[in-house]
Amino acid sequence: MELILISGLSGAGKSKVASFLEDIGFYVVDNLPAPLIPKFAELCMASPGRYERVALVTDIRGGQTFEGLFEALSALHRMGCDYKILFVEAGVETIIKRYKETRRIHPLAGASRSLDEAVCQERTVLAPVRQRAEYIIDTSALTNAKLRGEVLRIFGGGADTPAMSVNVISFGFKYGIPIEADLVFDVRFLPNPYYIAELRHQTGLDDGVYSFVFGYQQTRDFMTHMEHLMGFLLPQYVEEGKTVLVIGVGCTGGQHRSVAITRALPESSHGKPPGHDPCIRRAQRWNMTNAPRPGGSSGGPVWSPSAAAPAFPPCCGA
Repeated sequence: MELILISGLSGAGKSKVASFLEDIGFYVVDNLPAPLIPKFAELCMASPGRYERVALVTDIRGGQTFEGLFEALSALHRMGCDYKILFVEAGVETIIKRYKETRRIHPLAGASRSLDEAVCQERTVLAPVRQRAEYIIDTSALTNAKLRGEVLRIFGGGADTPAMSVNVISFGFKYGIPIEADLVFDVRFLPNPYYIAELRHQTGLDDGVYSFVFGYQQTRDFMTHMEHLMGFLLPQYVEEGKTVLVIGVGCTGGQHRSVAITRALPESSHGKPPGHDPCIRRAQRWNMTNAPRPGGSSGGPVWSPSAAAPAFPPCCGA
C-alpha cells in the first residue's frame, strides 16, 4: 500500500493537492485526527487490493490531537507500513491574500491574534513536520494547472495517468444541447441519410449510413478541419489544467450524421495533419458505447463515445 500523509499550512492548497491525488486514483481522507492514522492504516492493510493508494490530510485543524502525529508515525513504522509526507506551504503574504479573498477564518486566528500572527505561529508549530517531509511544494507562485502538474510529476509518474479525459457525445438538436458539452459542433449542413428509405431506420454506427455521410466531399473537408482544430485545442486545454473535455456533435435527431462523425473522430485522429503533435494523437482514444436517451425510447437512442485519454508525454507540458 502506498500511503501519503499530506500536511502543511492552512490556505497553502492541501485540499487542492488532495483532489488532484484523488483524480489519479488515491483514496483520500481529509482532516483525519493523528491518533486515528494507525488504526485507519491497519484497516487499509487488512483489505489488500482495495486500498492500494491512500492519502491522508492531517493538519493544525486537529487541535491538540495533532501533537500526537509523531507517535502515530512511529506506530506506522512498527506496523511495517511505509509512508511518505508531503508538506504544502506558501508565503505569508500569499496565504493572507487567499484568506482575504475567501473570507474564511484561520484555525489559529482569534480575537487576540491577527491573521499574520496566526500564519506565523502555524509555520512554527509545523516546522518539525516540514523537516521530516519527503516532498515539499510551495504553492505561492503556482496556478492550479501548474500545481496539478507538480502533483502528477511526483505521484502520477506512469503513462496510465491521464492528463485529460476527452468525452465525445452525439445528440439531436430537437432534444436540446447537452448541458455538459464544452464544445458543440453542428453537422446539420451535411447530407441527411434520413431521406433515404433504406437508411432511415439505421444509425451512424451502421456501414450504410457511415458510407453515405462520408461519400460527400464536404464531410471529408469538415473532418480535416476538425483534426487541425483538435490538434491545436487539446494541448492548450491540458496546459490550462483542464481535466475533462466534453465535445458534443449534433444533427437534427442525433441518429445519423452526428453519430457517423462521432464514430469517425477517433479514426481521423490517427492521421497526422500539418503541425499536429504526435502527443495529441495519443490523447485521443475513443470507446463507443450505446446508451438510452433520457426520457424514454420515443426520443430515440443517444450514442455516447467516451475517451479516456492516456497521459501526455512531457513534451506537451502536462
